Amino acid sequence: MPLKETIDNQLVAATKEKDTVRISTLRLLRAAIKNREVELQSSLDDQEIVRLVRTQIKQRKEAIRQFKEGGRNDLADREEEELAVLMSFMPEQLSAEAIRQVVTDVIHNLGAKDMKDMGPVMKTVMGKLAGAVDGKLVNEIVRKQLSH
Repeated sequence: MPLKETIDNQLVAATKEKDTVRISTLRLLRAAIKNREVELQSSLDDQEIVRLVRTQIKQRKEAIRQFKEGGRNDLADREEEELAVLMSFMPEQLSAEAIRQVVTDVIHNLGAKDMKDMGPVMKTVMGKLAGAVDGKLVNEIVRKQLSH
């Protein structure tokens, strides 16, 4: 089932259950999808929706950090609940060990030797693992392997 349809179905279910956090989070996500579709003048595929969800997740994590720093744990808790809803739409994340293996293979195949080769390595790895990894984790692993 397409991800967009899954989101719509979950919104209907959340509405029936009167789950206000899920309702508001899914409505915001649907609005973001609709805005992006209008911007591109075409429908989004699952991969583009996952990218959009990832952006929403980053926004929630940043908001949580800021609310906690500001002593607003009530707002941070709300953001964490929304974050959990959004995380349910992300594909299963690869383990750090699996990422290390892919990075090692890419470095070997590209003949990368030092930090100046980081751009091509990151581009290739993210192309292979799009949606299944956190870019920050990949960045750390690539940096560690290229700095040896």
